[in-house]
Amino acid sequence: MPNLPEITIDPSLRPRLQQGHPWIYRNHIAATERIRSGQWVRVRCGSWSAYGLWDATSPIAVRIFSRHVLPDADWFAERVWEAWELRAALRDTTLPTNAYRWIYGEGDALPGLVADRYGDYAVIHTYAESVAAIVPQVAAAMRSCDHDLRGVAWHPRSQGEEEGAEPRSASLRSVWGELPPRDLVVQEHGLFFHADLWHGQKTGLFLDQRENRRMVESLAAGRRVLNCFAYTGGFSLYALRGGAAEVISADIGRGLAEAAAQNVALNQLPAQRHQFVTEDCFALLDGYVKSERRFDLLILDPPSFARAKGSAHAAQRAYTRLNALAIRCIEPGGLLVTASCTSQIGPEAFRAMLAEVAATTQRRIQIIHEAGQPCDHPVPAAFPEGRYLKFLVARILPLG
Repeated sequence: MPNLPEITIDPSLRPRLQQGHPWIYRNHIAATERIRSGQWVRVRCGSWSAYGLWDATSPIAVRIFSRHVLPDADWFAERVWEAWELRAALRDTTLPTNAYRWIYGEGDALPGLVADRYGDYAVIHTYAESVAAIVPQVAAAMRSCDHDLRGVAWHPRSQGEEEGAEPRSASLRSVWGELPPRDLVVQEHGLFFHADLWHGQKTGLFLDQRENRRMVESLAAGRRVLNCFAYTGGFSLYALRGGAAEVISADIGRGLAEAAAQNVALNQLPAQRHQFVTEDCFALLDGYVKSERRFDLLILDPPSFARAKGSAHAAQRAYTRLNALAIRCIEPGGLLVTASCTSQIGPEAFRAMLAEVAATTQRRIQIIHEAGQPCDHPVPAAFPEGRYLKFLVARILPLG
């Protein structure tokens, strides 16, 4: 056993740590000698102890990996294999899927690191300086699990990039094998998507909404659909395959109209029933309210409205305004599909937002379906921070 630096923390934190929470914040630690980021440390809290990675710059000073052993190659191989086995059902479906989250950080006992599989390629993302130290071991373990892999790439967190935030750029580095091609095509429930692993925000395909997109497909038949914050048209493709009479995709991003059109064509879906509007979605909805344009199914899947704990109140106001505009654009008896990936807004607060919107818009809102992340985004019981996605389907009715 190597001689590791020891970190002693206040015994009051012991219940939380015993339950399995993997983070220790810097303000819970007394002054320590200089320890480099990425070094293993032994943490002690009374009689409780564990092994973690030290981070010299993050507000999260230590991420806990193991209670009983110092992680080595065998330990990483076991964790990655457990994650691989959990996703087995995704690899054995009637409608093929080859794009999913293989490792979900804290949810798979590998805090600060996620890995996605796209076809025959895996991409590792690290969200803290310290976690870079374990990338080679994780990549080696992935190769042992999946013999079809052609390459493992790594996207490190950029200098100055907010910890935990989605990457702003995709400077991929090869860890092993080939780098993924820039024109990669992947499958999700039998639909094809262009996946830009080099430049795309979340690669052009939000993996956490996979099962929720299928829900939209089941609701779309014969409906006029508006998909706000459509990005490259994920929900729109499912709505078209589900038999929607008309689908309007809306997003302000440059180049997204072309990307969505490519995905529609790739799947031989009826392009004449799809239109892309490049406009700010708040302004678009406001215009539709004024012109009395109405839809039977309206989808809201905006980016996060809060990046820090102090932004929660402003985010709640933004969701309230957005959903109020949307509901005014829905035919009586029509459906609202609304989602939030803002971790600072919990499920209760999100439902409370809809209750407030019901009052201000003078509508009845019936929640008929509620979901979150799919099985490839598992959440430890003691780590509520990992459950960030809220997804609701509601029927909108006039007041009786």
